[in-house]
Amino acid sequence: MEVCTVGGFEEVGKNMTAVKIGEDVIIFDAGVHLPSVIEMQDESPRKYTEKELRSGGVLPNDLILDKMGWRDKVRAIIISHAHLDHVGAVPFIAYRYPNADIIATPFTVKVLETIAKDEGIRIKNKIREIYPNSSVTIKGKSENYKLELVHTTHSTIQCVFPVLYSSQGTFFYGLDFKFDNYPTMGDPPNYKKLKEIGKKGVKVLVVDSLYSGSEKKHGGERIAKHLLEEAFYIARNRNSALFVTTFSSHIERLNNIVKLGRRTGRKIVFIGRSLNKYVKAAIAVKKCPFKDDITLVTYKNQVNSMLKRIEKNRERFLVVCTGHQAEEGSILDRISKNETPFRFRPGDNLIFASSVIPVPLNILARERMDKRLRKMGVKIQTDVHVHGHGSREDLRELLRILKPEHIIPAHGSLQQEAPMIDLAAEFGYKFGESSHLSSNGKVLKF
Repeated sequence: MEVCTVGGFEEVGKNMTAVKIGEDVIIFDAGVHLPSVIEMQDESPRKYTEKELRSGGVLPNDLILDKMGWRDKVRAIIISHAHLDHVGAVPFIAYRYPNADIIATPFTVKVLETIAKDEGIRIKNKIREIYPNSSVTIKGKSENYKLELVHTTHSTIQCVFPVLYSSQGTFFYGLDFKFDNYPTMGDPPNYKKLKEIGKKGVKVLVVDSLYSGSEKKHGGERIAKHLLEEAFYIARNRNSALFVTTFSSHIERLNNIVKLGRRTGRKIVFIGRSLNKYVKAAIAVKKCPFKDDITLVTYKNQVNSMLKRIEKNRERFLVVCTGHQAEEGSILDRISKNETPFRFRPGDNLIFASSVIPVPLNILARERMDKRLRKMGVKIQTDVHVHGHGSREDLRELLRILKPEHIIPAHGSLQQEAPMIDLAAEFGYKFGESSHLSSNGKVLKF
C-alpha cells in the first residue's frame, strides 16, 4: 500500500490523499485552500480557470500523480463531507480522472452539484450517492475493493469516515471529526462499527490533527445551543434589529438558531448565497427540519427588497446572514460598509455563532469589520461557538478503538500536526516507524 499525501499536510485546506494498491489508485477528498480563494476574490471577484486557481494556490497539486504514473489508475474519488476544503476542488479536477466514480453521501453530492453549477462546470464522472453506514464495491484492475462510509459527527451533516478494505489491509481516512455523543440533530458517532473495524485491524490511519495540541474538550453542539440561548437573552431588546451569522454548512447550528429564534416571535429570514446553497441541499435530501420556519432570500433584487422591509420594521425580524469571516461581498460585509438599504443603528444586536478562522487574512478582515460595526453602535457577541474538530481526548479515543499499525497526521501545518506524533507516542508508536509526519506530494510505502 502506497499513500501519497497530496494536499492538506502543510496547511489547513486543499485536503487530498491518494492510496495506491497494485494497479489501482483511490483518491480521498479534493478541497480548496479557502484563504487563497478569499485573497483572489478580494483582488478580482469573478470566476477563475483551473490554471488561475492552481497558480493562486487554491487547488491541491494533484499534478504530482501524473509524474508518478498514478493518474490513469484512479478508480474512485471519495468525498468525506461537504466542506469546501474537502469537496471544493472536485469540479475543477474530476475531468482528469475519467475512469473514476465520485462517491459521497447525498448531502455532499447535492453541495458538489451546486458548486459545479455555480462555476458553469459539467462533471462527466459517474456520481454515486451512498448513505452513511453503508458500503459499496469499487472495481479495480488488481482487485475489487469494499468501501464503507462510517457515520461520524462534525460541523455539517452526513459526515463519514471512508474505510477502504483491500488485500493489502485496511485504509482508514479520519478527516474531519469531533466525537459528539449527544448531538442536537442526528445520531452520535457509530462506535459499534468503529470497534468492529478496530478488531479486524487497520493498516494506515490518516487523521484530523488540527487540534491535536489542545487538551481542552471542545464540547458538543448542546453546549453551543446553551451559548446561543444566553446570547439571545442578552439581545432580547424588542425594538432593535437582531442578526445572527454562522457557518452556512452547519445545518445543526442553523436548526438550533431557528428553534431559539421562534421563541422571539420574529419572522426568521436567511440571506446570502452560501446559506441558500447549503440549506437547499439539506432540503433536497430531507435533512432540513426548519425549512417551513424560514424565508430564504438569495437574488440581489430580493435581498435589497427584504433589507428595505427589515430597515422599516427591524423589531419584527431575525436575520441569519453570511459574513462571519468578513468575506468581501457577503451580506454582513456590505451592511457594515453601508452598501445596502439596511443600516445598523446604536443598540442593534449581532451574534457571531462562529469563530474566526485563524489565518492572517481572516483575522485582519474581521478586525476591520468589527471596528466599523462598533462605530455604528452595534452590540456584538462573538465566539458563540464550539469547534467541529476533535482535541486530544477525541484523538485518544479513536486510537484506542482502531489501534492502527501506522498513523499519518493531516489537516494542518506541520506545527499543528506535530503534537499528534507526541500523542501517538503515548500508545507506543515510534516516530518514523509507525507514526509519520508527511508533507504535500510525499509518498509513504507500507
